[in-house]
Amino acid sequence: MISVAMCTYNGEAYLSEQLSSIAGQTVPVDELVICDDRSKDNTVEILKSFAANSSFPVYIHVNEENLGSTRNFEKCLSLCSGDIIFLCDQDDKWREDKVERQVAYLNTNPDKDAVFSDALMINDDSVPTGQTIWEEIEFDRTGQNKWKEGKPHEILFNGFVVTGATLAIRKSCLKRLMPFPTHVPDLIHDAWIAMVLSLENKIDFIADTLISYRIHSSQQVGFGSKVEKVHLKDRFSRDRSEKLVPLEEKANKLHEIYLLLRAIPFVPREKLIKLYLSQKHFYRRASLPENRYKRFTPILNQVIRGYYRFSSKDWWLPAIGDLLE
Repeated sequence: MISVAMCTYNGEAYLSEQLSSIAGQTVPVDELVICDDRSKDNTVEILKSFAANSSFPVYIHVNEENLGSTRNFEKCLSLCSGDIIFLCDQDDKWREDKVERQVAYLNTNPDKDAVFSDALMINDDSVPTGQTIWEEIEFDRTGQNKWKEGKPHEILFNGFVVTGATLAIRKSCLKRLMPFPTHVPDLIHDAWIAMVLSLENKIDFIADTLISYRIHSSQQVGFGSKVEKVHLKDRFSRDRSEKLVPLEEKANKLHEIYLLLRAIPFVPREKLIKLYLSQKHFYRRASLPENRYKRFTPILNQVIRGYYRFSSKDWWLPAIGDLLE
């Protein structure tokens, strides 16, 4: 049985397009479960209209209070009956063979509990931007090969590459994943699912763009907002705290993830070593002395040990930045 878990919140602008793409799959779904997070627009009315004419059951649940994306997806997933559940955003478009491809993968790979894919990025008008999300996050051939070699967790320790909107999972694995943590910044539902399953080597990918992923300014999570790049001249003029605070925040986040994963009985401790070293590296970067001369030895020590690769594949750039700024 195939379920779709869709979470909605003020999604009237693009919702009909997404619903149509689900209805048009080459392999039909068996149910669509929707949890609306108290939308203030016509989202629920659009859902009810679709449900009235749908060839498969549509279950609409309106939350009593606003839960936020992670808790809303947790609720929605728990309400699904299917053996395989597709996570679904309200503003994308599925390729017509998405369900077929991902169900086929899970059927032929019983050792995997989840599979995700790449996605074609589109704008507000559903026009492709010319980029995919894997290109955007630099999940390139090198990263894909590392994943296939059994080290997906090491990739996810450095950055989240699994987009929930492309994810299909087995319902049977949810009991190992819930409840989803909500106290760690950026560790939303899809990142947590991918992180835990990667440590068991139970998640894989299909290297194809099975959805069109919409980029727009009003989306709750995703690639809609960009971090402003720091230019060289700014590094010599900005307050030093502007550099150190994000490093400490990164260290704290990695530390919280480490504690969460270490508490899971089935997670092998040896797979957490690089995560432990990574959070220590960012704490050291965040506590470098004000005096540039006194920074040289601790920075050199981190360079020699290869720890700056936790910061960037171009490891020399943050090292030089730490020395100069």
